[in-house]
Amino acid sequence: MNADLSRSHPAGRGDDPLLPLAERELPAGRHQFHKERLMAQIRQDLRADGAGEHGTAAAPATASATGSARRPFLRRAVLVPASAFVLAGVLAAGFLVQVEGGGADGPGSTIATGPAMTTAIGAANAQGTPQLLDRISLAAASTSAAAGTRVRPDQFVYIGSRTATTYVRTVGEKSTLVSEELHMRHQWNSPDGLKGWLIEPGNTGPEGITLEGKDERGRTPTPHLNAPSYDYLAGLPTDPDALLRKIYEETRGKGRGPDQEAFTTIGDLLRASLPPAELTAALYRAAARIPGVVTVDDAVDAAGRHGLAVARLDETSGQREEWIFDRGTLAYLGERTVQVQGVSGEGGLIRPGTVVSTTAVMTRAVVDRVKEIPASAG
Repeated sequence: MNADLSRSHPAGRGDDPLLPLAERELPAGRHQFHKERLMAQIRQDLRADGAGEHGTAAAPATASATGSARRPFLRRAVLVPASAFVLAGVLAAGFLVQVEGGGADGPGSTIATGPAMTTAIGAANAQGTPQLLDRISLAAASTSAAAGTRVRPDQFVYIGSRTATTYVRTVGEKSTLVSEELHMRHQWNSPDGLKGWLIEPGNTGPEGITLEGKDERGRTPTPHLNAPSYDYLAGLPTDPDALLRKIYEETRGKGRGPDQEAFTTIGDLLRASLPPAELTAALYRAAARIPGVVTVDDAVDAAGRHGLAVARLDETSGQREEWIFDRGTLAYLGERTVQVQGVSGEGGLIRPGTVVSTTAVMTRAVVDRVKEIPASAG
């Protein structure tokens, strides 16, 4: 039986994701860094590399009959601070150790997989979407202003999210579609993006990894649109037209078309950062100007919370990226990607109704130190 995301625990997890870290087992070993993310990309590569030794691989890295690499359901890298991408080599080494000791699906694994997550495909309608985004913008601006969030240079932005991804697992000659067990991702970033910490099952050990460091040339990384810091976000234009122009300019030539890439970029910022109030409002208004954006009547996030969604279909992959909002308050809940047309994945195993990735943002807060989980989270 396929896992159904209308339940609280679609991958079979029964524990509270917000227990103190000391009570949670966070093994070494994405969606998505990013269900499109740098961390997921590395992990999928290592699953494939580890297949030769352990007989298990994730099909995104499996070559097709024509020799082309297949990564049909990975989304873009999950947003991390500018310094994080320099850790790719270190992370890869850590993942190799995990593969040797029992990878995500191998012996000794503590991040379980289960049946592929599925969902009913909500009906989409373009009518009224700009007006809905305008209401969401106003709600976000008023909520953020009321919260009065300010981040001192010595503080950290904490984001706790519940997440899981779906992938093709190949053992021997047999490939099956599986989903990760839902798990918590804890991330801390300094306002300038130069310091941070990450704890996530399947991606880090129990103590997590630093997000601090220089790039491969020994230089301090510079924040940018796809790897922003809080300070960088605070400097972006808050006029929706100017903001959208900047997004199109900086993402030119990336992704599967300018409109889809712009929509995905905004989604990344909404999900994986804490934009200032005026910028959050501008992001929603900018999204309303992207062609092809629709409203979906029902969607459910990784915490089982139902809401309405603002979405856009990637016509190349047949997958729809959905931003999910509370029906009453219009508060942002999370994001998911659903296969809604055609098939993808190794052997076409990802069919309509498959939840390719899902994230529920449980807590955003400003804290005084890394590894500090705010009281509001638990």
